[in-house]
Amino acid sequence: MCAMNRSTRTGSGSAYPAPVRELIEQLAKLPGIGTRSAERLAFHVLKSDTDTAMALSSAIDAVKNTVRHCQVCYNLCDGDVCPICMDPSRDHGRVLVVEQPKDLIALEQTGMYRGLYHVLMGRLSPLDGIGPEDLTVSHLFERIESSSRVDSKSESRSAITEVVLGLNPTVEGDGTALYLASELRGLKVEVSRLARGLPSGGSLEYANKAVLADAILGRQAME
Repeated sequence: MCAMNRSTRTGSGSAYPAPVRELIEQLAKLPGIGTRSAERLAFHVLKSDTDTAMALSSAIDAVKNTVRHCQVCYNLCDGDVCPICMDPSRDHGRVLVVEQPKDLIALEQTGMYRGLYHVLMGRLSPLDGIGPEDLTVSHLFERIESSSRVDSKSESRSAITEVVLGLNPTVEGDGTALYLASELRGLKVEVSRLARGLPSGGSLEYANKAVLADAILGRQAME
């Protein structure tokens, strides 16, 4: 009995009750979680008191039902507009473009950037069939054009004068940056990019704060 293999324990003839088996199967679908890890997590839930277990369930429910993308920059938020976009103390004339919300979070944690952001929700990848229409590129252009028509009586908004390209230094990221730089020149804004303190082929979410801070301070104009 003790030598029972894992496939027998978690398969259709598993000794686990159906709800436990279902929990293990769902946990195993998470990134980096295999069957053994899923089993440990499931037993942790089982051993936890009801309030703790239900708090986890409630947190998952809240994430799926209340978290959405900011209507302005596409950052994650629990309202229509994220706190960064609503912060009057930030430089509303500068927008840093990133691929995903997790990249925005990594840059924000450095505390070195005080402008706004725009999340593309991906990057151009012709081989995968991902073009500008699959990203929030058009919304970025609309933000810039709209900001240039700000009513002179409005003190809460200002024209966007600089766009900083903070895309990951990969082949697709560089291709996306070149495309955006070309298109943005027609909108009469200054275009810069994060300095190459970031390793080629790397990802923003794995870079440490010092590297990200140097990249922000050493951003360069796109030629």
